[in-house]
Amino acid sequence: VQLQASGGGLVQAGGSLRLSCAVDRHTFSMYRMTWFRQTPGKERDFVASISRGGTVTDYADSVKGRFTISRDNAENTMYLQMNSLKPEDTAVYFCASTASAVGITAAIMNFWGQGTQVTVSS
Repeated sequence: VQLQASGGGLVQAGGSLRLSCAVDRHTFSMYRMTWFRQTPGKERDFVASISRGGTVTDYADSVKGRFTISRDNAENTMYLQMNSLKPEDTAVYFCASTASAVGITAAIMNFWGQGTQVTVSS
């Protein structure tokens, strides 16, 4: 399974970006999907997750109310709409998939995308 993240870029504080994660398999709907982010020298942190059917979502406290995760199982694609961006949101964002129905640690992810850089200027 290959995951391809895209949509990162440079944006001013308060702006918005929409990340996408395209998956190459028709088994996309079998996996819970997640977003993580990582800054240099730090561990990869959980951002958001969405259940297989798209009905259950979970967010890190730092992004609640600003980010929205969604998925389109017909298109094998997951999204992360990021609004009201802050400089502290600057990171490389990774999408990942897991066969596990619960849990938000990087260790339980089965497949990872290559990451897309998000930079928020103040």
